[in-house]
Amino acid sequence: MDWCFSSLLWSFILLCLLVHVVCFIFGDADVILQLASLIGHKPESKLRGLVVWVTGASSGIGEELAYQLAKCGSRLVLSARREDQLNRVKLKCLELSSLKDEDILVLPLDLLERKSHEEKTKTVIENFGHIDVLINNGGRSQRSLFLETHVEVYEALMELNFIGTVSLTKQVLPHMTQRGRGSVVTVSSVAGLAGVPLSTGYSASKHALQGFFNSLRTELTDFPNILISMVCPGPVQSDIVNNAFTEDLNKPVAIAGSQEHKMSTSRCVRLMLVGIANGVKEMWIAQQPFLMFYYAWQYAPTVAWAMTNQLGRKRVQNFKAGVDADSAYFTKPKTS
Repeated sequence: MDWCFSSLLWSFILLCLLVHVVCFIFGDADVILQLASLIGHKPESKLRGLVVWVTGASSGIGEELAYQLAKCGSRLVLSARREDQLNRVKLKCLELSSLKDEDILVLPLDLLERKSHEEKTKTVIENFGHIDVLINNGGRSQRSLFLETHVEVYEALMELNFIGTVSLTKQVLPHMTQRGRGSVVTVSSVAGLAGVPLSTGYSASKHALQGFFNSLRTELTDFPNILISMVCPGPVQSDIVNNAFTEDLNKPVAIAGSQEHKMSTSRCVRLMLVGIANGVKEMWIAQQPFLMFYYAWQYAPTVAWAMTNQLGRKRVQNFKAGVDADSAYFTKPKTS
């Protein structure tokens, strides 16, 4: 009898390990998020009717968030600097869903204008009565070498990506604690978990977000119905590279590069919504081989350093040779 029980236990353990290995090899998210995607709550049921405020909603991940949330039946607040683009996104949201005009509020917002954040939050509450979910998605990336980059670029990255996000959260969170429920979801990056060459300032701002919100989560243990969630995508198809900072504040990116090797924006956003619907505190979203980096940094940092140094050297070489930094992992450096 004991032998049978022991055999069953070991068989179960081996089966669990096999499932983890298969999920790791073929998956595009961490195991918890994949399980939530398979057997967890569906966004269409959990997010229907909720008031969701999305920053950076005029393009990329933010724009796709608006479309998929509209299909889920969420009432939306769309924020970014470009009001004309927000109106375009709103029109498409209305086309894709059964939402009415009054269900979507276009609210232009500049994360750098921190004095306006209190007024913007009041506008949302006056319009919808409350805020269920804040998705901090606004920000900019970086493509430049540290030795060539002016300090002003680092200041701008921290002001926008970190301080701007903290400022808006500062206005929204007291409303959620007063109600006793809500979700603050912040789009970080793989660069918030590991060092990424050519993105020293961007990586620093994302590490700052990780540290801030992980610490904030522990401060809110008396509010079990408030979710603090971090989203850490790998390379995703979006416009973030086109708008990245370079070595000078006003110098545009010379080569945006191909997006074809990156995860589709729609898949990334779908996984994000699954995570929000199931209360996942941290989401790793990436295709292989990038997903491997998350696990390496978490469980085998010495191995991760060796991998990062090898691939980071290649990334810098390709950047200097004029090849897009992201696609550099899949191509050989060009030589003159």
